[in-house]
Amino acid sequence: MARQAGLSPVDRRILALAVPALGTLAADPLLSLVDTAFVSRLGTVPLAALGVDTALFSFAFFAFNFLAYATTPMVARRLGAGDDTGAGRVVAQAVYLALGLGVVTATALIVFAPGLVRLMQASGEVVEPAVSYLRIRALAAPAMLVVTAGHGAFRGMHDTRTPLGVTFAANVANAVLDPVLIFGLGWGIEGAAAATVVAQWGAAAAFVRLLGRHGRRAGWSWRLPRLGELVPMLATGSVLTIRTLFLQLTLTGATAVAARIGSAAVAAHQVLAQVWLLLAMAVDALAIAAQAMVADEIGRGDRPAARSVSMRLARWGLGAGVVLMLVLLATRGLLAGWFGPDPEVARLIEAAAVVAALMQPLAALVFVADGVYMGLLRVSYLVYSTAAGAAAAGVVLGAVVARGWGLEAVWWAVTAMIGARLAVLVVAFPRALARAA
Repeated sequence: MARQAGLSPVDRRILALAVPALGTLAADPLLSLVDTAFVSRLGTVPLAALGVDTALFSFAFFAFNFLAYATTPMVARRLGAGDDTGAGRVVAQAVYLALGLGVVTATALIVFAPGLVRLMQASGEVVEPAVSYLRIRALAAPAMLVVTAGHGAFRGMHDTRTPLGVTFAANVANAVLDPVLIFGLGWGIEGAAAATVVAQWGAAAAFVRLLGRHGRRAGWSWRLPRLGELVPMLATGSVLTIRTLFLQLTLTGATAVAARIGSAAVAAHQVLAQVWLLLAMAVDALAIAAQAMVADEIGRGDRPAARSVSMRLARWGLGAGVVLMLVLLATRGLLAGWFGPDPEVARLIEAAAVVAALMQPLAALVFVADGVYMGLLRVSYLVYSTAAGAAAAGVVLGAVVARGWGLEAVWWAVTAMIGARLAVLVVAFPRALARAA
């Protein structure tokens, strides 16, 4: 049927990786969303505490995404070269590193929970439930990072179905345990934290068991890695963390400027930012396919094939971006109606959504390019691109403040960031491909 539809073998490989990956990316936020839905029934204070803790967890763990983003291409490259033993060593390093970082992070969150919650400017009545939730949820930190490493390992093996199954099971477990622990046992917000801990440790155990089963068949070694063996992954991780920091600073700056314009502007900006992140998640499935497929070709020593795959993924990204642009343009009025009960907020959402929509094709290309560069393990170029993007956005945001422009100009600043990033990545691609080894 796929052949009749005119799909090439490369297209079928892209879809086989991207579609389950999209399901996993969509499923992950559901775990927090389910907690939010149940905790909201406890009242305003517990919900506020959950909001504070969610922000803290997002900040605490954003630096550890490299456990997936570095593991995927490193595993795929070794498998492409026929080095099953080397792939197993990468997986073992990622899992042990995840456990170590998770224990350190959990300890820090438990010990410093009161100070961290107060740092978030939580009101007096919110502090106690927020600290209680944070300390319980922190117990899942090692599991969260093992799950992240497990995602990267299976993606590197060109298997995105297994992570989807594990993620789905964890979400079901969390959804079942939440009402039992929150209301049935009367644990309140602490019950929501406990349900998440159980679900995440269950997911981590599933990943370890599945990886262990695969490792026994492939003859992997699970000995503890030496510190020197961890250097490549840690080096890649540090670069990716800097890249993420540049992105976070740019988006935070855009929010700050929107807040400076006025309360209606920042409310509309928040809605559009969440929509933008949701659309980015859809394209990120193609970036995951890029990480595995490009790294696989480099592992085989076939740079022309890596270039061909990259170009094909770029076309898929451009097509997805055009579709997302048309969808956002067509639904911006509905979006304004759903999230803008205030007429001024609704007007701003509808106006700025046009700019957010027009950038979608460029943004999709950038997200796919991120995956390609990760597959090449040339992540330093991602730092250069995000630095250029931050500078471009900063210039436009400065003009917004100086000239008193509105929310649409803030989104033109985000567009400037995307355009600058894309320009750097396009220009640098031939050199990055030549240097991939």
